[in-house]
Order: sequence, then C-alpha cells, then structure tokens
Amino acid sequence: MDLVVPVIASLAWLFFAGSALASFRLGWSKLARMALVWVAIFAGLYLIVMWFEMAQGAASAVL
Repeated sequence: MDLVVPVIASLAWLFFAGSALASFRLGWSKLARMALVWVAIFAGLYLIVMWFEMAQGAASAVL
C-alpha cells in the first residue's frame, strides 16, 4: 500500500515524458536510437558506480 503513490507518480511522469517526445513527431528509428543511447548512458553510469563500490570494498579488505 505504501508504493501506490510512487507508482502513480512514476506513471504520470512517464506519460508526460512520452507526450513531450511524441510532440516532436520523430520516426521510430530515431526514437529507438535515442532510447538505446539513453540505455547505454545509464548502463555506463551504473557500471562505473558498481566498479567504484567494488574497488572501495577491495581496498577496505586489504587494509
């Protein structure tokens, strides 16, 4: 029951982002390319953060 508001808010933000993107009237190939670029950006950031956490954990284990 505690997750109802965040889920509804996330869906609303997704709707607003989708409607803003649809207003540009881009083709499907352009949208797919943009989506892949954003996935690559977030995946890269995730990997960098995970690498720093692993390196920090390894450094603290050595000490």
